[in-house]
Amino acid sequence: MAGTSPAKTCPERASMNSTEFTRAEIEAGRKLFAGDWQFVAAADSPASLPVMKGVEIAFAGRSNVGKSSLINALTSRKNLARISRTPGRTRELIFFNGGDRLNVVDMPGYGYAAAAKSQVAAWTALIDAFLRGRSNLARVYVLVDARHGLKLTDDPALNALSHAAVSYQVVLTKCDEVKPVDLAGRIAAVEAVLAKRPAAFPTVLATSSYDGKGIPELRAAIARLLAERKS
Repeated sequence: MAGTSPAKTCPERASMNSTEFTRAEIEAGRKLFAGDWQFVAAADSPASLPVMKGVEIAFAGRSNVGKSSLINALTSRKNLARISRTPGRTRELIFFNGGDRLNVVDMPGYGYAAAAKSQVAAWTALIDAFLRGRSNLARVYVLVDARHGLKLTDDPALNALSHAAVSYQVVLTKCDEVKPVDLAGRIAAVEAVLAKRPAAFPTVLATSSYDGKGIPELRAAIARLLAERKS
């Protein structure tokens, strides 16, 4: 944006995220998620997917990666997305809306070994239909635990996104539990892997739902994405 200067960030934030956002983008992100966010629909099969409306972004990731906590932090709603203590319990696509054109989708967690094969097959069919059939899906944010980085269990999800030609970006979660020097190395390692995947956004965003670091930048990134789709 011409005429605007990069937003000032605290040293901790500057070390977490290399992507710079303007003050206007930070404010646009805040406003984007300041609405009255509510549950809209839950889909457990391709036939039950809601009618496409507005723009959708989705959050994916391994079970217990912190998807629900991140969605709650983004929307400033403590209990909007339910946090389960049972890995793999979420079996549906959960849709939320904040009163504007943006819709947030919470995808089922993957990589939980205790899930039955029939259940995994049903999830796979649902997610494939969602990824390939939603022309209003702007981006999928793949959440990765900063303590562990990318794992082999992430490969099928990244491959599915690539095959469906869906743009995706990796967001590190639980960064408050990683030392800054280790976090910088983890970000570099993940970005090196993503450089070999054409559908992946090249830069990683680092967040913590616990202390809120990186949340304004993630909101700003989503606001920037929506602005780019308008232009």
